[in-house]
Amino acid sequence: MSHDNSHDEDYQLKDTNPLLGERWPMGGAARSSTSSGLSGWLSGGDKMTSTYDLVEQMYYLYVRVVKSKDLPPNPLTGSCDPYAEVKLGNYKGTTRHFDKRTTPEWHQVFAFAKDRIQSSTLEVFIKDKEMVGRDDYIGKVVFDLHEVPTRVPPDSPLAPQWYRLEHHRGEGQKVRGEVMLAVWIGTQADEAFPEAWHSDAASIHGEGVTTIRSKVYVSPKLWYLRVNVIEAQDIHPNVKNRTAEIFAKVQVGNQVLKTKSCVSSNTLSPLWNEDLIFVVAEPFEEQLILSIEDHVSPRKDDVLGRVSLPLTLFEKRLDHRPFIQSKWFDLEKFGLGLLEGETRRELRFASRIHLRVCLEGAYHVMDESTMYISDQRPTSRQLWKPPIGILEVGFLGAKGLLPTKQRDGRATTDAYCVAKYGQKWVRTRTMVGSLSPNWNEQYTWEVFDVCTVITIGVFDNCHLGGNGNGHASAKDLRIGKIRIRLSTLEMDRIYTHSYPLVVLQPSGVKKMGELQLAFRFTCMSFANMLYLYGHPLLPKMHYLHPFTVNQLDSLRYQAMNIVAARLGRAEPPLRKEVVEYMLDVESHMWSMRRSKANFFRVMSLLSGLIGMFKWFGDVCRWKNAITTVLVHVLLLILVWYPELILPTVFLYMFMIGLWNYRFRARYPPHMDAKLSWAEAVHPDELDEEFDTFPTSKPQDVVNMRYDRLRSVAGRIQTVVGDMATQGERLQSLLSWRDPRATCLFVVFCLVAAVVLYVTPFKVVALVAGLYMLRHPRFRSKLPSVPSNFFRRLPSRIDSML
Repeated sequence: MSHDNSHDEDYQLKDTNPLLGERWPMGGAARSSTSSGLSGWLSGGDKMTSTYDLVEQMYYLYVRVVKSKDLPPNPLTGSCDPYAEVKLGNYKGTTRHFDKRTTPEWHQVFAFAKDRIQSSTLEVFIKDKEMVGRDDYIGKVVFDLHEVPTRVPPDSPLAPQWYRLEHHRGEGQKVRGEVMLAVWIGTQADEAFPEAWHSDAASIHGEGVTTIRSKVYVSPKLWYLRVNVIEAQDIHPNVKNRTAEIFAKVQVGNQVLKTKSCVSSNTLSPLWNEDLIFVVAEPFEEQLILSIEDHVSPRKDDVLGRVSLPLTLFEKRLDHRPFIQSKWFDLEKFGLGLLEGETRRELRFASRIHLRVCLEGAYHVMDESTMYISDQRPTSRQLWKPPIGILEVGFLGAKGLLPTKQRDGRATTDAYCVAKYGQKWVRTRTMVGSLSPNWNEQYTWEVFDVCTVITIGVFDNCHLGGNGNGHASAKDLRIGKIRIRLSTLEMDRIYTHSYPLVVLQPSGVKKMGELQLAFRFTCMSFANMLYLYGHPLLPKMHYLHPFTVNQLDSLRYQAMNIVAARLGRAEPPLRKEVVEYMLDVESHMWSMRRSKANFFRVMSLLSGLIGMFKWFGDVCRWKNAITTVLVHVLLLILVWYPELILPTVFLYMFMIGLWNYRFRARYPPHMDAKLSWAEAVHPDELDEEFDTFPTSKPQDVVNMRYDRLRSVAGRIQTVVGDMATQGERLQSLLSWRDPRATCLFVVFCLVAAVVLYVTPFKVVALVAGLYMLRHPRFRSKLPSVPSNFFRRLPSRIDSML
């Protein structure tokens, strides 16, 4: 095999054959394992069913330390600062300690993985925390792992029991005090798994321990805030005898928008009637701050009045009907104090502002690119429709990850996965110090539209304690990202593939490893899913009252910032660099590499048209006599029977669709380095792509021209990409990339062929002409069914880096 071929295969999708679990039997009852205790556990026992049927089963020893009572005080200090220590071989985990309490309550779970078992005895110590010196032993409880019961979800949780403490030297002597514990053997499907302390964290100290746990996050509920600034009354400029340029400035959090200036020399009631759109999130923490200002000079704006309003004051609109009532609000007047010499506020009820403000609940607030959108529902839950399916994703593991840092003198990586679909984000636990981590975690999402994309990213956790790796300024490193469009999946089929993790760095494209996933799309209502193909991609308000392109770009940027800020406040936080990478925050920036990739996508589409003209030229030149004779026969038939033209075209496409079914894609798309032109990129182009914005290159004139060029070229890049996307969607009609869409189109072609055959051609032409020339009264502002169907078709942009 040549070097080039092996290099290409390195970036390809690969099949895996994981030992997945089984689904629950009907009725929800599970088959329990006949093997119990450590012997059956370590040998594998009988196969245990689990809700984790898309991942390999992993067995854990769980220890739930609930509380303790009647602990003896220290004879020297007269008090007790107790904590619990769970020890299994060389692994041990501790609870937090309580000051001066003989009845502490910990409610903490410890989990020890099967492949890290180093002993057949489990010891739980109760110790007294000493500020200086060695901690004192109070007592312990010992368990033989061969006697530990096995629990299989959805069995009821194991009830904890009181255990009398023994002397820590193991002489069987009972001491004062009791501890409540529960010890059992289970899988990662156990409800205690996500919050448990894991043996993986045994080598990590400090705050980093909490960052290894798996978590589920929910994006904040986003609203569009529409502020219609109508007019103001009794506005007096501070500078007399000049033409005032009065405008309204509205601020919500970090978002600031201004109306146009109302230029007048005598009016005291400026009129604007402008709409300003903001993004806000529940719970509403910011206030709407509106100020009336006079543009006195290029560097000076005088504040003439101001008002601050809570967002909870405004109504929520759920449709396009303008029933929101406008209101007058009093302004606070700003002026100079006579004695103190500082700015003071003087409340003057004569100055007022006329506003119409509402929270738009019928729009979908976009925080991600429309090309990779994962949710299309409007903000208001009242407008949601039932889900059409379930998406299940199993994070099996990764192979061959490249090391990203040094710990204890060796190269290592602390990898975790993040998946985003709809409002739900999931984060797997961090596998500490492993270049081939095994997560085996499974998550489920409700699917409301099949024409959506799930995004999965892999990151290196740089916030773990120990060896200076967990400093606050560190950023989690990108290992790679994949996208899966649900419409390209067959229903109820389990996909198990290994995806290449490809990232673009200033030094060039690099494969960071492979991510092994298992996923399945289950349809709950096939009729509703097909019904959606003829409906708009976004809610009606986006078409009845659309935003401009500039507004959408600005609002999406604000939405991403809000989502990143809110998720960054969770515990453990989903950090800003992770959220921005998942939401493609830099996708609008100029890139010579991406522009070339889009150009060659267009050229690839045009190559088919060029080939058709070349074939027709060969027919005209009688290069193949048999083909030319057949074309002559077809020409004569269509000339004598013109009503066969359209049926023949649709029948031909129907036959092509059936023929291409044999060659349909069997694998979901993945990141393609060659399609993205990441393999042959020039170093200077990479330097340009990773340059800051504004540019950090020298010379002010070059900066200005360079930034302007990048901004304009970014727009061109988007347009070229959109053109390529439309062409690829047309190409996907008969390619079975979206099996349901191709099936619908193939059936339509067959029906159209039959209908057009039995219908006179003149009638068809007349109806089509009258329909195209119909009166505007009979036209809808919403896109037509063919348009909606076409926009839902997949394109190769899903595979773009």
